[in-house]
Parts: sequence; structure tokens; C-alpha cells
Amino acid sequence: MTEDGRSWFFLGASPDVRAQIESTPDLHPRDGVRQSSIAGIVLASADLDHVLGLLLLRELQPLRVYATASVRRILREDNSMFGMLHRIPDQAKWIDLDSGKEFSLCDAQGEDSGLCCRAWSLDSHYPPYVSTERQMQLSPGEASLGLFIHSTSNSRFGYMPAVPRIDDGLLQELDACDVLLFDGTFWSDDELIRIQCGGQTARQMGHIPVESALVKLAAVRRPRKIFIHINNTNPMLDEASPEHRQVRDAGWEIAEDGWQFDL
Repeated sequence: MTEDGRSWFFLGASPDVRAQIESTPDLHPRDGVRQSSIAGIVLASADLDHVLGLLLLRELQPLRVYATASVRRILREDNSMFGMLHRIPDQAKWIDLDSGKEFSLCDAQGEDSGLCCRAWSLDSHYPPYVSTERQMQLSPGEASLGLFIHSTSNSRFGYMPAVPRIDDGLLQELDACDVLLFDGTFWSDDELIRIQCGGQTARQMGHIPVESALVKLAAVRRPRKIFIHINNTNPMLDEASPEHRQVRDAGWEIAEDGWQFDL
């Protein structure tokens, strides 16, 4: 996302971040082959599919990383690989964020981008690779976040990659968005158990099933509503399926690679 078309910010850094950059001309270097237009990353959690792309952004151009103090501790103190982001002074500057507090997104030099962000605590569920001992030292409210971003024009969008439950407070926030990107990981709670003959339910993994989310979110009418983060087991990906028709009839879209949104 960007306000000025020059400084770009990622919401998470997935393992396919290189492919995303290569397929998006706006993210290509402008002043020399190693000068990226990527100014910073906002992390919603420490999940591997949300942070591994940081290691592909380990070049020496300065970068700002926004995360809760708990996520920062997991990545910087418990995982030596992320030391690759700190080979020189100020290679990566980490900014602690607090749930509920608005903050400006700034580039590595501290210049305001015109974008503001506010985090919303969604879950106390930390990734399985985080030890029990470490989890006891961390704040439960910092484990998994949703993000609300608005620009100088007051356009607002919500990014909810992993939502375990929906309450009235969250519903009110979501209905104030212009565009909503919402967790569409699994269609049903027992999806993986039926397919793999074992494992965890969707809710145990921190995801409200889409079939339940559609009911809970029926009152959210203002934003353009799009499901993201969709697992390949989710039947709504099949355009001929009844699940796909149900999603579309409810006024939702299913995200595709390469989509862009202008607010």
C-alpha cells in the first residue's frame, strides 16, 4: 500500500514476497538496481507465512518493521536467522505498536508517508513454534492483530488475515471501512480433519469458518468485502461450487493474485 506512489508498505511479508515484487512494476527499484521502493512492513502476527518474507528483504537498504513487542521478541531474540536484518547499523528499525493506538507509517528515514494505522487485537494464539516458556512471558493481546489503515483522504480499509471470532465491537469497526479484506482460510470448522483424517479444527487454528463468518458479517454492508488468505482446501475457490455461489450471493468477493485497490 502507498499514499504517494513512491514509499510502499507491506502488511506482512509472506514467503512469496519475491514473486509479488517481480510481478508488480511499482515495487521495482527506481534509482539503481538495489534501491527498493519498499519502505516498511507491518506485522500482524509471528506466523511463518506472515514473516518469512522478511528474510528476502535482507538487503542493506534501511527498512522499518512495525510489530507488537511480543512479536518482535519472538523474531529478534528467539530466531537467529532474523539477525540477517541487522548486519549493519539501522538496516532494520523495529517500531513497537500497541493495540488500539493509532500510529503513522514512516519510511526508514522517519518521513511520514501520509498513511496511519491502528491495530486491533484478535486472538491470544501464538504460532506452535513458540515455546510454552516463551509464551508465558508474552502478552496474550499481542499475538494476532487486525489492521485498520486510513489515508489523508480518510479512505479506510481493514486487513483481517486471521480472525477466530467476531464480536459487536469488531463488527462496528468493520462496517466503517471502505474496503475489507477478511480471513477466508477455511469454509468449515472440520475441513482439514475430514480431508487429512486428523489435525485441528479451523477455530483451534485461529480462523472462523467462512460459513459462520457469512452469518456474523451479514450486517456489514458499507465496505467492499473480499475474502483473503484462502486455503487450497476451501471449496469456495471452485467457481462451480455451491459454496462459491453462496459467497457471491452474500455480496462478497474472493481475492485473486495481482488485485489492486484505489481508495
